[in-house]
Amino acid sequence: MKKFTAILLTLVLALSLAACGSDTTTASDGEGTTAPATEPQDTTPQEDTNAGTASVDTGRTLVVYFSATGNTQVAAETIADLTGGDLFPLEPADPYTDEDLNWTDENSRVVQEHDNPDARDVALVADTVDNWDEYDTVFIGYPIWWGIAAWPVDTFVAANDFTGKTVIPFCTSSSSGIGESGQLLADLAGTGDWQEGQRFSSHVDRDAVETWLAGLGLA
Repeated sequence: MKKFTAILLTLVLALSLAACGSDTTTASDGEGTTAPATEPQDTTPQEDTNAGTASVDTGRTLVVYFSATGNTQVAAETIADLTGGDLFPLEPADPYTDEDLNWTDENSRVVQEHDNPDARDVALVADTVDNWDEYDTVFIGYPIWWGIAAWPVDTFVAANDFTGKTVIPFCTSSSSGIGESGQLLADLAGTGDWQEGQRFSSHVDRDAVETWLAGLGLA
């Protein structure tokens, strides 16, 4: 009887120890397999703040113009306003009067100059620009006289080196187109990257100027 009791106690003790060992293993597995906490990672794609903002750097812009009656001046001032450019008016040393500009009078100054090309060498108050080398884009404006650029502009073009500059002619007229005026100026200059020019009516429309400049990528 004592032997049976001893065996029974031994079995009970063995079962108790087995049960305790099973609980310890489960608890250990539950904690030991938990990965240590880490800082959250932001996987949201970052917005490219430079996307769509690229633009062409045209450098400093200069708007040179000769205006006989004020129409080309309006166009030039509009271009300068829209591009942030500087203005440089071409002023003949001997200014044109209303009588001088009367192309219907065969004795008027412009008619005499037209008929005698040697007389078209019009001296200007200034034919060079301070800090000329700093300008990358140069607009040159003029009225159309007998299908070509008003010749006071020739004096400025001949006096300057346009190497490395983008040159964009523009003109005003009541009916004539720009014709070959821009190409003739380019030939006279002999330097510079001369672009196709633009003609505006005598009554310059700001929207038309802005549309043109936008097409050039400059407005």
